[in-house]
Amino acid sequence: VQLQASGGGLVQPGGSLRLSCAASGFSLEHYDIAWFRQAPGKEREGVSCASDSDGRTFYANSVKGRFTISRDNGKNTMYLQMNSLKAEDTAVYSCATTYSCTVAGPLGMDYWGKGTQVTVSS
Repeated sequence: VQLQASGGGLVQPGGSLRLSCAASGFSLEHYDIAWFRQAPGKEREGVSCASDSDGRTFYANSVKGRFTISRDNGKNTMYLQMNSLKAEDTAVYSCATTYSCTVAGPLGMDYWGKGTQVTVSS
């Protein structure tokens, strides 16, 4: 069982990045999925999640309207499209399956992968 995130990098404020997370050893389509991030000196934050059963999504207020979570079951891959990036989005982003995607955000991490660094700076 493995999740591998990719797509991070250095981007200027206002720019965009798309993070990908490929799953192996299990099928993502049967799980609620989530993206978390952790900035230096800060607690881990559940950025977004999506339910597998009803398609419900959650976005943290800090990213609402700018980030979009999605999945491609055929590729067994999940994505996080990040637009209008801000300096405060700088963090290590990790993908995970979550026990439940709730109205308050992802409930814990079930499977998770090594994160990818996103740096927003001019």
